[in-house]
Amino acid sequence: MKNEFMDEAFRLARQGLGRTSPNPAVGAVVVRDDQIVGRGFHVYAEKTHAEVAALAEAGELARGATMFVTLEPCAHDGRTAPCADAVIAAGIKHVVAAMEDPNPLVSGGGFRKLQAAGVAVEFAHHYKAEAEKLNEAFLHFMRRGKPLVMLKSAVTLDGKIAAPEDNSGWITSEKARAHVQLVRHHADCIATGIGTVLADDCLLNDRSGMERSRPLLRIVLDSLLRIPLHSKMVASCQGDLLVATTSAASAERRRALEAKGVEVLALDSHGGRVDLRRLVETLGQRKYLSLMIEAGSKMNWAALDAGIVDKILFYYAPKIFGGTTSLPVVGGAGRKKRSDAILMRDVQIHIVAQDEFAVEAYVHRDR
Repeated sequence: MKNEFMDEAFRLARQGLGRTSPNPAVGAVVVRDDQIVGRGFHVYAEKTHAEVAALAEAGELARGATMFVTLEPCAHDGRTAPCADAVIAAGIKHVVAAMEDPNPLVSGGGFRKLQAAGVAVEFAHHYKAEAEKLNEAFLHFMRRGKPLVMLKSAVTLDGKIAAPEDNSGWITSEKARAHVQLVRHHADCIATGIGTVLADDCLLNDRSGMERSRPLLRIVLDSLLRIPLHSKMVASCQGDLLVATTSAASAERRRALEAKGVEVLALDSHGGRVDLRRLVETLGQRKYLSLMIEAGSKMNWAALDAGIVDKILFYYAPKIFGGTTSLPVVGGAGRKKRSDAILMRDVQIHIVAQDEFAVEAYVHRDR
């Protein structure tokens, strides 16, 4: 059943998207006599958690009131004191939460602490799916210790990403591209292949203009360090560019890139390629919650074949290239048998602009 107070908590939580990593986005409201007396949402830079911000706005009106929150109040000391303690101290008598915190340091501990202090705890079960979607990268990271990897591409209706000759301009509309910038804003990292950099001289940055909790980490897979020192990505580097390479790359090229502030990381795999799995593991060790891949046909297949992709987001434009020489969204060797196809689940279609839509789906694997 929908609830206007929980709806408001989610509206607040979404204001923190892109501004909370490596923490989750959380919203909270304090309600007294069917009126909201306190609102709060989390922003990493300000440290204050959503519950504490809502309590501060409510003041003495919080005593005996109800709190609606999108995620279980934390019960451990981190950058801030436990939110569960603040809720108890403020005199809140009833907490309604959308879901349990998947962080092993919390994982029901906040609810138990509240109940032990006499605070009634209630689950808003109808909001669990919405809560999980809101923080899907955080949940994935807490459960697997690795970032959620999304493969994004702009494609024609016949599944092509490039024509064989002139490829100036874009496949999708300006409105669709603006939506992509919002998706980039929510990501911690973005990766592409050296082929895309050499062809497009892209910046691969977050152009949403919105505040971030930390810079978008730009990643280039470049086994031989062919990235030009004068490229836009290198020229704009401010500690936000990582080039994943192999031991076969020139030591001189590596030193030249590092002198420009670029981090160069050798991750050898078979066939002289970059080890994509080790790259994802490294990002997880650095507490990056999400990785977005925007690349060409070959790298798209390499990522899928390596098993690092968790979901896809394909933007479809009302166009058809046709032909056997136009590049498909996924190239490479591909699967040789229908029975070996990479299966997808939970497919959703999102209308993005007139005659344009995006397909979102998750790679089917044992959870």
